[in-house]
Amino acid sequence: MRRPAVALLSAVLLLPSPALAASGPSADPVGSGDRTVTNDVTFRGYRVEVPANWRVVDLAARPHACVRFDRPAIYLGHPGDQAACPAHLVGGAPGLLVEPLDDSVAARATAAGVRTLSNSTQTSAPLPSGGSVGLAVEEAGVLVTAVYGVNSVGVVRRVVGNATVTSAAERTQVSSLEAPQSEAAAAGAGRATTVETIGSYTGKGFDTCTAPSQATMNAWRASSPYRSVGIYVGGMSRACAQPNLTRDWVSAQSSKGWHLVPTYVGLQAPCTGFRNRMSYDASTARTQGRREAADAVARAADLGIAAPSAIYSDMEGYDNTNTACRTAVLSYLSGWTARLHDRGYTSGVYSSASSGIRDLASVYDSSEYNRPDHIWIAWWNGEANVDGGSYVPDAYWSRRQRIHQYVGNVGESWGGAYLLIDRNYLDVTVAAKRAEARGCPTRLTFPSYPVLRLGATGPEVRAAECRLIRRGFESVRAGGVYGAKSQSSVMQLQADLGFRANGIAGRHVWTALLSTGDTPRLAIRAEGRAVRRLQRSLDAALPRSVGVDGTFDVRTRRAVRVYQTSRGLAVNGIVGADTWAALQNGR
Repeated sequence: MRRPAVALLSAVLLLPSPALAASGPSADPVGSGDRTVTNDVTFRGYRVEVPANWRVVDLAARPHACVRFDRPAIYLGHPGDQAACPAHLVGGAPGLLVEPLDDSVAARATAAGVRTLSNSTQTSAPLPSGGSVGLAVEEAGVLVTAVYGVNSVGVVRRVVGNATVTSAAERTQVSSLEAPQSEAAAAGAGRATTVETIGSYTGKGFDTCTAPSQATMNAWRASSPYRSVGIYVGGMSRACAQPNLTRDWVSAQSSKGWHLVPTYVGLQAPCTGFRNRMSYDASTARTQGRREAADAVARAADLGIAAPSAIYSDMEGYDNTNTACRTAVLSYLSGWTARLHDRGYTSGVYSSASSGIRDLASVYDSSEYNRPDHIWIAWWNGEANVDGGSYVPDAYWSRRQRIHQYVGNVGESWGGAYLLIDRNYLDVTVAAKRAEARGCPTRLTFPSYPVLRLGATGPEVRAAECRLIRRGFESVRAGGVYGAKSQSSVMQLQADLGFRANGIAGRHVWTALLSTGDTPRLAIRAEGRAVRRLQRSLDAALPRSVGVDGTFDVRTRRAVRVYQTSRGLAVNGIVGADTWAALQNGR
């Protein structure tokens, strides 16, 4: 049973920590104009008033406490090993983590940016959509991580905005800090500043609420059967603090052979009891999915996780007999996938087999929703494989596009290091996308697509080279000069398509290259990457410009009908297998 906040507060008052003090409840509101009961909490001279229902946890006295934000809390001090955190938490509750501004947080403090008390509240600007923000408050000598949900942005802004400094505070400048050369940083030394996660991997992995310490990662690398680790890169519903998760940590694990699975815990289904829920309105939910995907890309990029890495949306189980709820979730995930594709990343979705995964499978060939590239099936049947049972047909996501979470929330110890984890089995690859990323992605949309001959240069050449790589011509390099290797590859493509093999890239070649990819059924109101690809292909194939905006509107349907008429296809304005085949054959 959870103890009342007052009892927790009393326990804190008894702790022998001169840097921390907490007063009794008061009726002084946190700047809200109401009579909310609050508690005064002071740490190293940094004083805030927090709502009385927030737990107050002194991490110096409880070094192994889990810093978790599935319930309102303020944590004071540096987090410990976090091994006691349950593997599968969903957050969204408001809270703060207040740490000393010292060398151990130098990297995170620099990334957070310096704030003074006068501007740390961001009263006139919205807080980031990702659910957390770091504030290095130099005059108080503390690093503050503020966590908030959909309905708690205001209270967190007021708590931080009304903070004061007492005479006990010691000013610390971020510029004076020196980050120790950790093993994580040393392991990443000399490597690229960005990494592509997962790669190609078949085997066992685990995920846990907080990214483990380097010592734990080393112990598990040496003695466990796992070679993949799930990490929570952000999201308004991310539950645990991430004191270890830095750019150096990501680089170090990659250098040691770990396959990383970046996960974003954002808005949840509207028919659940979670704190942060998406709209029931499908259009709004789609927009929310796109917005959160953009934030996920930004958070991943901050950690050095580059395209075309997969990022997974964590969509917890929901009642999919509720039609409006199901439609909202599918719309949200469609927006998520569209935005990730726009940014060059691979789209993944984690969900329960019986709700989110089953629903995605049911619209696998639908033109209304953008299909994710990977699925992560939560089905705790104890079977270490990627079989989806009756939830997912074997033919769906069958090209190394699956992860199976087969056991949940179990404790394991390897090399003397203990963690609470979920067990996963992976059969995944982003190899095809990674090949395309060799000098790509690049600009693909142009007012027109010129004829390319040996010696041609420019961005259009680089675009053609990128699409040749995507088509499987591995010898090509996207250097922007139409050289002998590009010419030879075009000749081979022309021969394959039944055209004269002269090595000159004209309309037929452009149409085939620009349409290369998957072939979902597209109709009016579809949107996303596949629609952009269709529009570019039509621009190359037709004497008229369609325009590329990713939305299958009336204008696009009219162009499809013109193309179908001119190529002797069934004229229905719907892009199915026959129309895709014609485009990909350069017709």
